[in-house]
Amino acid sequence: MLKGAVLTTMLASALATIVVHAPKADLTLDVARTESEREHGLMDRRVVSPHAGMLFVFERDENVDFWMKDTLVPLDMIFIAADGTVRRVFSNVAVVAPTLPDEQIPREGAQAKYVIELAAGEASADGIVAGVKLDLRGAPPPQ
Repeated sequence: MLKGAVLTTMLASALATIVVHAPKADLTLDVARTESEREHGLMDRRVVSPHAGMLFVFERDENVDFWMKDTLVPLDMIFIAADGTVRRVFSNVAVVAPTLPDEQIPREGAQAKYVIELAAGEASADGIVAGVKLDLRGAPPPQ
């Protein structure tokens, strides 16, 4: 378990960070822009602080799926168009049992260029709903 915590700390410290202005709060987001960073996401984190989370950056605006494999806290998943318009918010996506086979883990998906993950309940508290436009011009490109 210590190995996972060390990897999570190292990965989090190596990620770029961006501040995104939501209607009711400024969000500090780690940016996952490589395949490896996107694959790891918020796995193994025991806490996601208020107004913080992760921004996933994709090559193009396309259908993407997310799941909760090895994710320890419930999350909100926000799927965003290339122009910053929020397309879909999945609220309070539940943690799954670590023993659940991969093919049985539910997936949440929509078309997106960006996806933001926040602690469960945070999207609503920060005023993020479908149709809201977020300024993501400062987001680094995918690698």
